[in-house]
Amino acid sequence: MTCNDWITGFLASDPPRSKSLVVTIFGDAIVPHGGMVWLGSLIELLAPFGVNDRLLRTSVFRLAQEGWLGAQRDGRRSSYAITPPAMARFVHAYRRIYAPLNVHWDGSWTLILNGDGALNAAERSTVRKELLWEGYSVIAPGIMGHPAADGPALDELLKRLGVAGKLFVVQGKAMRQVSGRALSDLVADGWDLSGVAQGYQQFIAQFEPLLAAVQAAEAEGGLAPQQAYVVRTLLIHAYRRVQLHDPQLPVELLPTPWPGALAYELTRAIYQAVYAAAEQHIDATLRREDVQAPAAEPAFFDRFGGLA
Repeated sequence: MTCNDWITGFLASDPPRSKSLVVTIFGDAIVPHGGMVWLGSLIELLAPFGVNDRLLRTSVFRLAQEGWLGAQRDGRRSSYAITPPAMARFVHAYRRIYAPLNVHWDGSWTLILNGDGALNAAERSTVRKELLWEGYSVIAPGIMGHPAADGPALDELLKRLGVAGKLFVVQGKAMRQVSGRALSDLVADGWDLSGVAQGYQQFIAQFEPLLAAVQAAEAEGGLAPQQAYVVRTLLIHAYRRVQLHDPQLPVELLPTPWPGALAYELTRAIYQAVYAAAEQHIDATLRREDVQAPAAEPAFFDRFGGLA
């Protein structure tokens, strides 16, 4: 199977939704280049995936309505940039995607308590939804928890939701003097990891043939820039959909073997092989509309533990 065969089959069997694909391309390709893109370049970046001008305009309009993108006009031309509030969410989400799986457990849990009813019904619903999306679980009525919480990310989330200072946020460990259940048992009670594991396994089955095709192409001189860009985009789009449902539990609390570890290594291997050629296509596309479009920022090369 060649890379073109794989791309054709993937787009036929599991075509990405245009709005979600725009989010992937902004996060993977446009944020490292300053976070702004002219509409003409964005149209060109979406074209290989079968997203036409009309679909793209509808997608960016909806993302702008939802506060993700801001639009500007310069004469007859339009540009789109990630809004400052949305940028923090992009950075956090994509840090999760590219970061090595090395979260370890110190034996403690972060617990969030709505003890005195300081939140109204709408706030409780929003906080619960956002914390579940961040990988937290309902430990008991009014209590949500996680064994490896990201403190700065949690602080940013609570401030963004307007509930900072309204909730109790504590860390706790088992008392050595008391015979109680192991805190690790809360994982089985709080998370059903079978769906996440199945998602990773399906991802592996789908992308292992792509790795073989990419390696075969490398032996013959490598992929063309646009082809490499399409591979990289579809890779991150699919991995993002699976990985962002992963609660990011510490490695000590995960089943062994954990398919998320293999999925990460597979993604890293493909990304390493195609990112440089893909950057050539991204640079050329952005600079057709803006000759001063910046190259990828230094932080881009820290992805997946460091791009060779």
